[in-house]
Amino acid sequence: MPFSAESVAHLTVPLAELPTDFRVRALHWGAAFPHCAYFEPNAMAYPHGPFDRILAVAGPGADAANSLADLRALPDSLAEQRFRCGFVTYEAKNEIEALTSQNHDGFAWPQLHLFTPQTWLCWRAESVEIHGQTKGVLSQILALAVPVVPAPQVPALLPRLPKADYLRAVEAIREDILNGEVYELNLCQEFYAENVALAPVDAFWRLMEASPAPFAGFIRWHDHFLLCASPERFLAHRTPQIISQPIKGTIRRGATPAADEQQRQTLLHDEKERAENLMIVDLVRNDLARVAQTGTVRVPELFGLYPFRHLWQMISTVEADLRPGADLVDVLLATFPMGSMTGAPKIRAMQLIEHYENSRRGLYSGSIGYLWPDGNFEFNVVIRSLQYRQDTGYLSFQVGSAITYDSDPEREYEECLLKAKALLEVLNTVISEQ
Repeated sequence: MPFSAESVAHLTVPLAELPTDFRVRALHWGAAFPHCAYFEPNAMAYPHGPFDRILAVAGPGADAANSLADLRALPDSLAEQRFRCGFVTYEAKNEIEALTSQNHDGFAWPQLHLFTPQTWLCWRAESVEIHGQTKGVLSQILALAVPVVPAPQVPALLPRLPKADYLRAVEAIREDILNGEVYELNLCQEFYAENVALAPVDAFWRLMEASPAPFAGFIRWHDHFLLCASPERFLAHRTPQIISQPIKGTIRRGATPAADEQQRQTLLHDEKERAENLMIVDLVRNDLARVAQTGTVRVPELFGLYPFRHLWQMISTVEADLRPGADLVDVLLATFPMGSMTGAPKIRAMQLIEHYENSRRGLYSGSIGYLWPDGNFEFNVVIRSLQYRQDTGYLSFQVGSAITYDSDPEREYEECLLKAKALLEVLNTVISEQ
């Protein structure tokens, strides 16, 4: 990827000269900064590729855009643009549409935070590049001793939406669908614990071991942390192409090769899952058409099945050629939040989400990613993720599923628990039965 003129001078270090745990040490080093973003592909093959491995850090006074309006105000001149990275929370929807959120919020993330790092590391096939302020960085990382941290001990997580309320919500949404309010709605629920002492970097690597994913990442914003094991791409822009790959359709992996293949076939031929996927593909096609060159929106893969550690996922690919002059803000205004996390039609779905859910989603259902100076970018969908506040000890994750008229409430609840499996494993805890 190209870099801006100010960052042409950089340090390149052959991987062969670095210890095998260099990226672990590097993240421990980076996580000491108040602004830290790390993107981890986990060496996973993925159509159109996974994240690049990048670690970016900045001190307290980081140059950052904290809203879409801030992002729009950035310089247009390529010579003045900078590599930026960070996150967009689900609550950015309130800047895009006439929406509000009054539900419980345990995190208070900024709506958006894309910062210019003072130092960033980019992993290549045979080397690591250190950009920005490079002096002393390599020696600091190499001198770091990785702390030995005991496994997390987290109390049983409490549901913000008790199971009985969740089941009633699914039935109510089915009634909304029957009444023509929406075709599909992604209903999510939060499980949380308070006064938790967690070592975020150690927990992140435990999550990568339990659930390696192509769009994984670690975010620190002051005392707020996101540990993300996402399998889903939201958007990639590689001039002139823009790519979105919504996931809709989930089934548990089989215990043997034969059972696994049977599960794959079951998902492939599940009419409900295919209908969910197709509805979101249509929504994404319509979203991309708002910023695409006329006639260029296409679906090169529909109902693709891909294996992950615990799950088979149904993934479709939607592509288009971006309209000349359109930038990241234009694309976000047209496509955010991602349809796979809202339902359709999107605005009514988001209004009903606010009604049925008891928590603000924060960074869950948002996105983390990076923006190159030439306008190309890569952003994921934040799912399969832990959110944590070190100052308050508040820890939670959210999981959800797409509700259609054919949904069975108990089955939807079981799908949520399946998606929570790796997170519970990492935290060494369970969900409270209360």
